[in-house]
Amino acid sequence: MLFPRLARAVSQISKLRSFSSNASPFFSRCGYATVAQADDAPSQNDFPSKSPVNLDKLFWSKPCSLALPKDSPLRVDEPDYQGVRRFILKMLLFYSKQSTSIRGANVIYKRIISQVDTPAIYDVFNLEKTFKITYSLLVLHMWLVLRRLKQEGKEGVDLGQYVYEIYNHNVEVRVSKAGVNLLLLTWMKELERIFFGNVVAYDEALLPDAKPNDLQIKLWRNVFSDDGTTTPDETDLKAAKAMARYVRREVGSLSLTDKESIFSGNFSFTPLENKASVT
Repeated sequence: MLFPRLARAVSQISKLRSFSSNASPFFSRCGYATVAQADDAPSQNDFPSKSPVNLDKLFWSKPCSLALPKDSPLRVDEPDYQGVRRFILKMLLFYSKQSTSIRGANVIYKRIISQVDTPAIYDVFNLEKTFKITYSLLVLHMWLVLRRLKQEGKEGVDLGQYVYEIYNHNVEVRVSKAGVNLLLLTWMKELERIFFGNVVAYDEALLPDAKPNDLQIKLWRNVFSDDGTTTPDETDLKAAKAMARYVRREVGSLSLTDKESIFSGNFSFTPLENKASVT
């Protein structure tokens, strides 16, 4: 299981293929797909009718480590205090395993947010920046990281719990900013259900006996589709296929990234900024 405290929640929804295949009546009433656009999101008319990149050519390269080089300006290294200051901080448990893990979890989550909030990811995959789509991308990248952390056994699962708690707080803030002040607890419970439903669906799509297009279908339903059942047109199908390749590449790349870089958050998802100009 991913998280000790939420093990029962996972088992309860383990039969779900994806949240979209069991559409929530709550979200259909409250307009989950269009509850609000992000503060800096353009209107629907500002989005192109098709992706500005040649999706068929993207994400075919082999996976590689996502660890940041030692001289990268994006690195966040542990402060190395000395003398009296270090002694005092040690007394205050600043260097305890829990404190170090929490700092690492914060950096990890910032990496996730950086990828999810970059305009390039919406441009490349021809996505509108609505609450629903942003949340779906957030869940997807959370799954990628938690899957990698789980590979490190209990230590990774424990760190994943800290990342999940930071994520949960961030989602609550995002929901509030989207204008949902009433029934906030109900929304959070439903978003939690969606989160674990997606986690199970993506895990199943990567099983050895899964069909080759299973991941593509899950991504279409969870990210691209408004109702989880609409058959994609040719443009959307290309985007879903490209995202499936992107996800598989990130899974492989994260697996090749060393434990220290993962635990400290000193890694970066494949940059998409340079893809926006590809034709």
